[in-house]
Amino acid sequence: MKKKEVSPEQPGASRNKVKETPYETLAGFCAFVVIWLFATTLQGQNTVIPSGSMENTLLVGDHLLVDRITFAPPTKWMPLVYYREPRRNDIVVFFKPVTDKNGDHMTLVKRLIGMPGDHIHLRNGIVIINGVAQDQPHAEATTPDNHQDFLDEFPSVAPVVTDGDPNEGTPEAWAIDFPNHIVDGDLVVPPGEYFMMGDNRHNSLDSRYWGFVPRENIVGRPLFNYWSFKTPEEQYEQTGIGDTVARMGYEALHFFTDTRWNRTLHLIR
Repeated sequence: MKKKEVSPEQPGASRNKVKETPYETLAGFCAFVVIWLFATTLQGQNTVIPSGSMENTLLVGDHLLVDRITFAPPTKWMPLVYYREPRRNDIVVFFKPVTDKNGDHMTLVKRLIGMPGDHIHLRNGIVIINGVAQDQPHAEATTPDNHQDFLDEFPSVAPVVTDGDPNEGTPEAWAIDFPNHIVDGDLVVPPGEYFMMGDNRHNSLDSRYWGFVPRENIVGRPLFNYWSFKTPEEQYEQTGIGDTVARMGYEALHFFTDTRWNRTLHLIR
């Protein structure tokens, strides 16, 4: 005789949902926290572009998801993860080698121009590496109107120490060390260090001003722009609690009108 199946709608089926115990609730919460910490440790999920030094590749108000795995030291417990060293023309996130007046290292986003051992100089804004002129269509073009000897003929003009905050110009240590890296008119990148520049070449405080970036300072590379909001550059210079709250309120009120929708999920290259 064929056994009759019991439908959930029939009297023989249980129609009472099992309630989650407090222990299960706690376990689920802990699992969420572990996953969240894992993700945020490996991915910098809220890196915001505060200045125009990478325009037009990156704009002020771009929010980037940063891959912190690819450039990390390989580990045996994650054998399937792809690791590699930074390459020339990568856009990278790194800690600025110069500390600010509070002793902190700013997090910056620039383009990697020079690898260890590279001989670099600029002529009329054209980057020449190991004697070969580089095709860099992402970079701001040099014209007679924006030409500056220090920026466009680097390193023929030595950096000059600026007074005040070292983040606003050239620190004394770089100005002193600078001549030690010049060989036949080229700047030679030391082992284990990198030379960075912004794509907005005439509005970028970069390695020309403050020197090389050690390998250990490199955090990762931006993958894509998950949100872009029209933001004046000076807003990110205002870091007080009141300023932050006011900015968040403004973003909430103007989310739909000032979001750059065409840059949402925009891949970074």
